[in-house]
Amino acid sequence: MTLKKNINFESFIPVNKFKNFNNFNKAKIEHLIKKTKDNIKENKNIFHSFSKNFKLNFNLGELKKYKKFKRIITIGLGGSILGAQAINFFLKNQIKKELIFINNLEMDQINKLNKTNNLKNSLFIIISKSGNTLEVLSIINSLKKKASFNKENSIIITENKKSYLSSFARELKIKIIFHRKYIGGRYSIFSETALVPCFLTGINIIKLKKNILNFLYKKKSILIKNLINLSKIYNSKKINSLVLLNYSQELEYFMLWCQQLIAESLGKKGKGKMPVISVGPRDHHSLLQLYLDGPKDNFFYIFSLKKDKKEKKNKGLFNNALNNTNMHELLENQKNAMVSLFKNKKIPFLSIEIKKKNEETLGELFSYFILETVFVAENLNINPFNQPAVEQLKILTKQNLFKKTQK
Repeated sequence: MTLKKNINFESFIPVNKFKNFNNFNKAKIEHLIKKTKDNIKENKNIFHSFSKNFKLNFNLGELKKYKKFKRIITIGLGGSILGAQAINFFLKNQIKKELIFINNLEMDQINKLNKTNNLKNSLFIIISKSGNTLEVLSIINSLKKKASFNKENSIIITENKKSYLSSFARELKIKIIFHRKYIGGRYSIFSETALVPCFLTGINIIKLKKNILNFLYKKKSILIKNLINLSKIYNSKKINSLVLLNYSQELEYFMLWCQQLIAESLGKKGKGKMPVISVGPRDHHSLLQLYLDGPKDNFFYIFSLKKDKKEKKNKGLFNNALNNTNMHELLENQKNAMVSLFKNKKIPFLSIEIKKKNEETLGELFSYFILETVFVAENLNINPFNQPAVEQLKILTKQNLFKKTQK
């Protein structure tokens, strides 16, 4: 299976507008690709999770007993949960279980769960890399009476170290699957945090990883061409925002994962562009005027999903252009019209059209954005793997809570 069959890329960067900005050259990108290939072989490197030799910290056979649950409730924050949520939402039509993701302090959702009569018959997957994520611990506290967390209905994914969550798991003899310290949440898509929930919902995790090395090993990789173009965008002071313009409902949570990946990896040292999620065609009726006729300081990623042409068409009630046209055709036409308008107005974009709705394609999409982000960071001379400013907020929050308990 080739990239051409799964994902189509089209980049448009007006030459005159960005011709004077520093950019990657092919030789530098090829050097980074070679470096990444070497990193894949290293056991304690983030990219090792791309490797076929990557050893999972769980036994598939041992997890099969948890497949009996018809409802799976996954608890986590940020990258630790967004990857699994994005995969399951994209492939939701092939999943036979009820899936609930708690990725924020949403009291209405938690209160609703606490009113569920058979919550004890649910499987809980609790994820916290540090084991001390305050929001996750708070959610557990809020659900503890109704959930009755125990070794039969719970799995905890956390680092192999002493923490509140690991102590909680050991006290109740709950199964712990260790999360590798060197893999950050937003880069954990091909490791335990995403693969455990996906395996238990019925996603084929082997297929998910099948094509993720294509961008590194294909001789004419689209990654090189895109990076040469994107470096002009990321080095340009004319561009302030990256608009993730989405025409596929199935990619809703992938947008959130992608937004975090870009913002948390590249927003450092006064650098970075603001990633904003926009939904088409809804935002045609609210933001399009600004996009087309406002300041030209946006770069657009345009996402779409090619639908099956065999889809049934119903004769319309109205004798107009909608006659014998389904909603997917209308959506595709709107996206194509937007691309034409961007070209006419010399607005830069990268269009990403998904042609195959399956695990292999989604794995490629995740791997593409991880590689693109890390390589852009290299060009900007920043570390894409840390988030020092985020740690400041965590420390201050804990200090404030500690002061409150001392009063």
